[in-house]
Amino acid sequence: MNENTALPGSDIDPDIRKFVRIANEAYARLSEGEDLTIPRMREIAEEVRAPWRAGGPEMADTSEFRIGPSLIRVRHYRPVVADRLPVLIYIHGGGWTNFSLDTHDRLMREYAARSGGAVLGIDYSLSPENPFPRALEELAEVLQWIAVSGERVGIDPARVAVGGDSAGANLSLAVSMLARDRGLPMPRAMLLNYGAFDETRRASHDRYGSDAYMLTPDEMDWFWRNYRGEERGPDPLATPLHGEFHDLPPAFLCIAECDILADENMVVAEKLMAAGSDVTAKVYAGATHSFLEAMSISPLAERALDEASDWLKAVWSQ
Repeated sequence: MNENTALPGSDIDPDIRKFVRIANEAYARLSEGEDLTIPRMREIAEEVRAPWRAGGPEMADTSEFRIGPSLIRVRHYRPVVADRLPVLIYIHGGGWTNFSLDTHDRLMREYAARSGGAVLGIDYSLSPENPFPRALEELAEVLQWIAVSGERVGIDPARVAVGGDSAGANLSLAVSMLARDRGLPMPRAMLLNYGAFDETRRASHDRYGSDAYMLTPDEMDWFWRNYRGEERGPDPLATPLHGEFHDLPPAFLCIAECDILADENMVVAEKLMAAGSDVTAKVYAGATHSFLEAMSISPLAERALDEASDWLKAVWSQ
């Protein structure tokens, strides 16, 4: 065994390691000497992610509008000219605190182009200004709006998937549980990319918790505090790993091997399967948290996007 294999980060795929290094260096450069406020942190996050959202597929049409009683801003990507397309509701990550439709613009365009379906990106309310359950309730509004009004914008309300990364995967699973329990329109599929499903510290937190990886336990704890506040008791819709898993739609889990959240993603996959859901769980060796954003330099991220998009096409065709 090479002596370097024990070094933190040596188990990361080389292309993903480059992505992590560039992102970490940019964060350090832009935040040096500053006592950062949350608005300033968001500005820096946008700047760091800007190079990674550039390029990629062009859409036949992209539009923005507001929906539901809360007037939620959405961005509607359509890869082809068609009267009626299936749709992936996409919920961006960022610890419920950072990121936006812009940081995830290319990722959403990639899913649209590769799956052939529309993507509806959701500009949900961020924490800590709007803590749990505000974003979750907004997503429930989105599901209801698509059922009633989706056809007006060329969306097939019978072929709706919900998905997201990290905090967005949390919200995707939670809103599916909420829809089931309230009798709301149920998504036909869930796309769960390296989700934050539970606050419990597991072995993967210790294994991949150094700065050599994309996400640390201290950062994740800070995100949880923003989302839930300091006084946070158990709530299965905030930490959906502890929710009821019966009667949920098919799920695709994209699990990054070198991620502090890897273990809880495996538990979610096991609970979904035990409850009878159709589950496809893919563990991507050498991948870190957020690795899908590296698709411009990473064949591994390309493969993960292709496999999830092929899965979406298959689910929508059933």
